[in-house]
Amino acid sequence: MVLLSETPPPDFTMRNALFLAIVCFIADAASETPPTHYGVLVFPAFQLLDVFGPVDVLYGHSIFHQKNLTLSVISRTLSPVSTVPLTMNTTFGASITPTHMLSSPPSTLEVLIVPGGLGTRAPDLEAEIQFIRTVFPSLRYLIAVCTGNALVARAGLLDGKKATGNKASWAWLTTHGNGKVHWVAQARWVRSSEKIWSTSGVSAGVDGTLNFMETIYGSDNATHLENAMEWTRVTDPDQDEFAAIWGAKDVLPME
Repeated sequence: MVLLSETPPPDFTMRNALFLAIVCFIADAASETPPTHYGVLVFPAFQLLDVFGPVDVLYGHSIFHQKNLTLSVISRTLSPVSTVPLTMNTTFGASITPTHMLSSPPSTLEVLIVPGGLGTRAPDLEAEIQFIRTVFPSLRYLIAVCTGNALVARAGLLDGKKATGNKASWAWLTTHGNGKVHWVAQARWVRSSEKIWSTSGVSAGVDGTLNFMETIYGSDNATHLENAMEWTRVTDPDQDEFAAIWGAKDVLPME
């Protein structure tokens, strides 16, 4: 029979304190509520799938896993925003109606999606860039898709970070960020920071958003959404054949 000493070993208190600290840390992490309020920034000639690819992932999540999601569509005005590029010889496209203006965004916004598209080449996007810069500190996460990464870079949020984007527009995209961004060519998406997901072109926004869902909500959730969408998901962020197709190479920061 082994008798327990009434006097605890010298390191007992320290070990108990360490154990309690670990338990508290895990409890705090588990108790952190997942985001519920998502927003999409739109502007004339945004890329349709850059918006509705990630939104469709969230739509499935709202049906199967989290019923209390809110989506806000944010633009300069409340007038419908078209995907039709006015500088191109086409009238084909679709429109989306904003719910909020840049000047009065929702106060509870937690996650912002920034799409790309030909509209990211417009000469006057200072209002959108300033909005991204201003709202970012209050966000929990930001997902930049395709050439939307140029707007995020121009807002200064990718300074000193790695990012990626559309490989067909690589030469143009990588001129943004004042030489402070490490543009990664061989990437389907990049986790630029704890708050920022940067994805490659168009369809890559779905893979990046599914990785976001896996990170925030768990792998079972992401796999279920992938299968419900019948989406062949790329799970390796470095698997990107389009860098070779378009001849994209890494662009290193100058500082």
